[in-house]
Amino acid sequence: MLGRDIPKAGGTRMNDIPKMGPTEWALLLMLSVLWGGAFFFSKVALGELPPFTVVLARVSLAAMALFAFLLATGRVVPRSRAVWAAFFGMALLNNIVPFGLIFLAQTAIPSGLASILNATTPIFSILIAHRLTADEKMTRAKLTGVGLGLAGVAVLMGGNAFVSDAPPLWALLACLGAALSYGFTSVFGRRFRRMGVEPVVVAFGQLAAATLLAIPVAAVVDAPWSLPAPGGATLAALAGLALLSTALAYVLFFRILAVGGATNSSLVTLLIPVSAILLGTLVLGERLTANHFAGMALIALGLLVIDGRMLRLVGSQPPAGGHA
Repeated sequence: MLGRDIPKAGGTRMNDIPKMGPTEWALLLMLSVLWGGAFFFSKVALGELPPFTVVLARVSLAAMALFAFLLATGRVVPRSRAVWAAFFGMALLNNIVPFGLIFLAQTAIPSGLASILNATTPIFSILIAHRLTADEKMTRAKLTGVGLGLAGVAVLMGGNAFVSDAPPLWALLACLGAALSYGFTSVFGRRFRRMGVEPVVVAFGQLAAATLLAIPVAAVVDAPWSLPAPGGATLAALAGLALLSTALAYVLFFRILAVGGATNSSLVTLLIPVSAILLGTLVLGERLTANHFAGMALIALGLLVIDGRMLRLVGSQPPAGGHA
């Protein structure tokens, strides 16, 4: 996902899912707005700045903010070469490649459509984990969910043949490429637990490494020093993208993860397109077509099947007229 690594929830029994109180549910809703807002903020910033300059601004400002948070909370950043090598690998998979692809795509497609395609990340995560891990193999529920999700992508992209002003195929494929890159982070990121690195420290480490990687890319591709000074709206969008949708969002996510667990925190995937579409429609005047909403519905249904919670709730209910 955009700037995040959502754990997978398949295979968790209903009784094993931690309970979340009103505070955690409120934080989950806030997190979905922050991550959905990332598509809105980046769309605004891309009106004046090229994609890789926006990537550099996002990761560098967020890294500084998270570094201040680590100092304030007394956390220590490891200096091990192995850990920093892993930070750079995570930065490439979770920041540089997906941010660059999504921001590039958003120069040609609505932010809401980009968020829908980004919601396919858990589907790619499951396919990659099945192939590359020994303990996260495909189950019937996962296979069904993946099939529904891929059908949603087919509906979303296939509908372009019937729309005269359809978004370009390359932009849609770029968003799917970003989701694929995010999918690899779910496997790659497992190494940090073995290294004993706290998740919020991983968030800072990957953003710091991403900053170092983004500087030469932005310099070569965008030459940002030659660009005219951005306006106030663009600067505000960059601040929102980095400080709210990245730094603060990471802090909230790890708070939810600690209390509610991976299954509950993964529900944010279903909510992000809602806030992104609302912001894009109400503020930016974007419009999505019927096939986009149909595709989103199939992708959301696939994620619900993968999560398994609703199916277990339905299965736990007695038949009509039966006894509890």
